[in-house]
Amino acid sequence: MTPTRWAIEGRAVARGAAVGLAVIVPVTIARALVERHVNDLSSSAWIYPLSILVLAAYAAAGVTAARAAHQAPVLQGGVAALAAVVAWLPVRALIWAIRENGRGLVSGDRAALPPADVLGALALGLVVGMLAAALAVRLARPHRSASPATPTRA
Repeated sequence: MTPTRWAIEGRAVARGAAVGLAVIVPVTIARALVERHVNDLSSSAWIYPLSILVLAAYAAAGVTAARAAHQAPVLQGGVAALAAVVAWLPVRALIWAIRENGRGLVSGDRAALPPADVLGALALGLVVGMLAAALAVRLARPHRSASPATPTRA
């Protein structure tokens, strides 16, 4: 069976998702620790570096998958970032179960995992993973230089 042009490469995606998850999990744990000591995390200065680290995790997943891919590296990068988000969901649910403090998991005023946040994470993961993969592919290409054999226009 010959691979199709748009086939998902499991090894590349798994490698990228593992790298993304290796960054997301410590950031999530750090966020839980900060959240314990801050009244409102959304208005705290901590939200910015934590959010940037999560976006960097999506980018790392995309770049890692793109570099490991043989075909369609941008697709592999986006899928790897999505896989990192999906793999993070059980970790987030486990953190909620350990430190449950009257909040619902997916419902209520202060839900730990609101559906809109999950959809936002999936969308950001896909976009950032694909953009980072595209940038990695672009930077990995050798630069064209004018050689003496090719005529140049004056």
